[in-house]
Amino acid sequence: MLTRTDLRSAVPSPVELRTALPRAEVDVDAVVHQVRPIVDGVRERGVDAVLEFTEKFDRVRPGSVRVSAAELAKALDELDPAVRAALEVSIERARLVHAEQRRTDVTTQVVPGGTVTERWVPVARVGLYAPGGLAVYPSSVVMNVVPAQAAGVESLVVCSPPQAEFGGLPHPTILAAAALLGVDEVWAVGGAQAVALLAYGGADTDGAELAPVDMVTGPGNIYLTAAKRLLRGLIGIDSEAGPTEIAILADATADPVHVAADLISQAEHDPLAASVLVTDSVELADAVDAELEARVKATKHTERVATALRGKQSGCVLVSSVDDGLRVVDAYAAEHLEIQTADARAVAARVRSAGAIFVGAYAPVSLGDYCAGSNHVLPTGGCARHSSGLSVQTFLRGIHVIDYSEDALREVAAHVVALSQAEDLPAHGEAVTARFRGES
Repeated sequence: MLTRTDLRSAVPSPVELRTALPRAEVDVDAVVHQVRPIVDGVRERGVDAVLEFTEKFDRVRPGSVRVSAAELAKALDELDPAVRAALEVSIERARLVHAEQRRTDVTTQVVPGGTVTERWVPVARVGLYAPGGLAVYPSSVVMNVVPAQAAGVESLVVCSPPQAEFGGLPHPTILAAAALLGVDEVWAVGGAQAVALLAYGGADTDGAELAPVDMVTGPGNIYLTAAKRLLRGLIGIDSEAGPTEIAILADATADPVHVAADLISQAEHDPLAASVLVTDSVELADAVDAELEARVKATKHTERVATALRGKQSGCVLVSSVDDGLRVVDAYAAEHLEIQTADARAVAARVRSAGAIFVGAYAPVSLGDYCAGSNHVLPTGGCARHSSGLSVQTFLRGIHVIDYSEDALREVAAHVVALSQAEDLPAHGEAVTARFRGES
């Protein structure tokens, strides 16, 4: 089922690997021209434009953008007890992990009378997006809200697309998750128009203010991503997320049942989802293929999964050794990387590029999706080579505070003047010497 790429004779260079390995092709620029009128319309006409686009794309027109407190409470009251218990465990574990990420202010005494302090200040207001397309993602509410709260963000708004099935409200499980996290502001708006409304703000149908945000985080489709690209600068963003992806580095010790199940688990997200196996064992590759043939037919979203697994973004890469496999997965820089090899912990410690690493037979990606305590909003499309997943740091800004006494400035004044003259910016030096007029 998986297309094979045989690299056993020689592993290409990192540059060659970037083109040789399976990868979803997502051209955000190709849809920017479709998204720009949406963004412009929301900037110019506010909620009227939002509701028009919502009716066009989501086939429902909510009576208002903001979801009432009563609807949030109702959704939580009616939530399946098993789902509520699972969300509570997910929240508890995520809070435990993210609480440890909060940086503290540090003051460095550079010279007597001269200090530099780095203050970590949370973003004031953040919009958190929870998708509502092929699946419902209350887990994304958890993964976005928990680090923002741990960072100390004071004002949060969750956006999720309205559903015709639920009378123009977001899915009730999304509402319940927000309520469980203590978020009391939820907007029934999705897609590019959601990002635009978060950036520009507006007035709801009852005249109530919909305040703009400083940052937008959370995954979405290519149109939402294009809106993020257009509005970046006016707002901060976490990333331009592409289709989800899993890479599994496995050797002959791996269980093909585990490997196949994990490849399918990511493929059910989206027909563009990438599932990649990297192995030095042809026997394992054959066994995984056989297992996939049986399991794909039995899974709920058969067509979606089969499309993803047969797509050019998925495949099996054969290598001559685990060492070569490490070179491959580092070049691929997967959003999710599983290590299913002998001595998996030691192998995982050698990985340099991945959004998140799942070690051994009992740490599947789906654990991280929900209840590991880690964050599942991760870099895709090879961005793990240079970027991290969502964390408390995403919502913090480092601000340097410079505090020098008169004597401390006087001691370094000549050096400032020398550098300002070297850069032909003499006024820089004069801004220092002006403070010491009359001194020789």
